[in-house]
Amino acid sequence: MNWTEDDIRQLLDRLAEELRQQLHDRGIRDYELVGIYAGGAWVAEALRERLGRTREAGMLDISFYRDDFSRHGLNPRVKPTRLPFDVDGRHLVLVDDVLMSGRTIRAAMNELFDYGRPESIQLVVLFDVGRRELPIRPDLCGEILALEPHKRVELHGPSPLWAELMEQTRQG
Repeated sequence: MNWTEDDIRQLLDRLAEELRQQLHDRGIRDYELVGIYAGGAWVAEALRERLGRTREAGMLDISFYRDDFSRHGLNPRVKPTRLPFDVDGRHLVLVDDVLMSGRTIRAAMNELFDYGRPESIQLVVLFDVGRRELPIRPDLCGEILALEPHKRVELHGPSPLWAELMEQTRQG
């Protein structure tokens, strides 16, 4: 299965509207978007544009915060974390492309708390494949998938964004 540029555009349009409504319902007018490299950063940027935000989104590289860092070593494509705002006391919208085990989100939250204490964190993901190893759930999700254990979703981008279903490669 593949998701075309149009499919992803529709998911992002719906996510942006749902996020706008959810923030409004919670009385949150001032918030910051934070994407996880690479796919989450692409999704955060697409949401930023749809939401009409002028401030750039923050970008996290969680490589040093992963719990499998000692087993797998450092990703050769490490990028610097960029948070062009103060995290302390802010409402944050954490964005990722695919939620599987929850370990990436845990690592991202650990990194965010090293920068300060956010007022709140909402999690937005494009795809949720539901293979949880940690009790982490998205506040908003573009599409929930029930995948066979050997399958995964990979987002390609940054422009155009499209996704494909692939065979899971074994790690460790």
